[in-house]
Amino acid sequence: MTKRILIVEDQEDNRRIMRDMLSHAGYGTDEVTSGEDAIAYLGDRKADLILMDVQLPGLDGYATTRHIKSDPALQGIPVVAVTSFAFSGDEIKARDAGCDDYIAKPYSPRALLQMVRSLLD
Repeated sequence: MTKRILIVEDQEDNRRIMRDMLSHAGYGTDEVTSGEDAIAYLGDRKADLILMDVQLPGLDGYATTRHIKSDPALQGIPVVAVTSFAFSGDEIKARDAGCDDYIAKPYSPRALLQMVRSLLD
């Protein structure tokens, strides 16, 4: 069965890059553009992994991740923070919010794919 990855990203170019890379690697993807949409999506469907942008309109990626990780039905889904924030302490902030891993933009597609594989396979 194909693993499903939820891409939570408000920028179309970034979603396209992730979607193309992941689908080429054999993963199924779904996309939402806000934290609120991610929560609504997960109320109806299941994801095997979430790629979470930190800077989102409305509910940011940290708050969205905290919401997901506080739900017993969802807390086992790995969440990877994908962010342009790459300052000292930002990875700690992402992990404190419940993210299982962290990758800074611009990222190596190979590194992101390796991270996804390590969390799913």
